[in-house]
Amino acid sequence: MIILRLKNVKNKDEIITRTNYIIFNPFDYYGKWNSVFNNKNKIEVEIGMGKGDFIIQMAKQNKDVNYVGIEMYDSVIVRAVQKLEEEKLDNLKLIKIDANKIDKIFNKEIDKIYLNFSDPWPKKRHEKRRLTSSFFLKKYDNLFKNEKKIIQKTDNINLFAYSIESLSTYGYTLKNVTLDLYNNMIEGNVASEYERKFHDKNVKICRLEAYKNN
Repeated sequence: MIILRLKNVKNKDEIITRTNYIIFNPFDYYGKWNSVFNNKNKIEVEIGMGKGDFIIQMAKQNKDVNYVGIEMYDSVIVRAVQKLEEEKLDNLKLIKIDANKIDKIFNKEIDKIYLNFSDPWPKKRHEKRRLTSSFFLKKYDNLFKNEKKIIQKTDNINLFAYSIESLSTYGYTLKNVTLDLYNNMIEGNVASEYERKFHDKNVKICRLEAYKNN
């Protein structure tokens, strides 16, 4: 896995504070996120959105879908905010929290979760921190409105193998599973900043779709 270093952003606190894209009181909207967007369109969430390339492009391409990006680090989410300064996207909001708290923010109102290049947490003692562990899958149960849908992309083959086993054991059906996304390109694929950098270095990208009925 390639490690990408992030530089600190000058005046990041000011940049974050003044933006209209970040929801600073996300717990207040538990079960009523449609009121944030003032419509009843479906809501899709990216956990660990990084610098925001993926979710910003998704919001641009799908104006009839609402998107929420989750990121816990100031030094990362500020990059997304900077990209959004010249944009007007009414269907995108960002939240700065630890993913552990996600079940306290949404209640049966999410249609799809995206997990793009999540931290693999390779050590066994950190298994619960993996976003496809049974610990997190249980948290996701109460987020989904109807059918549960998770789309994962990663460069880490060990995390991918773990995710396949974990999701399958938990009752998810897997579709469009590939160990080399760019040789089995999925129509409409939107790349994140990590994905482009990995692909440029000839690192293979793994991808899967997971579905589970209530």
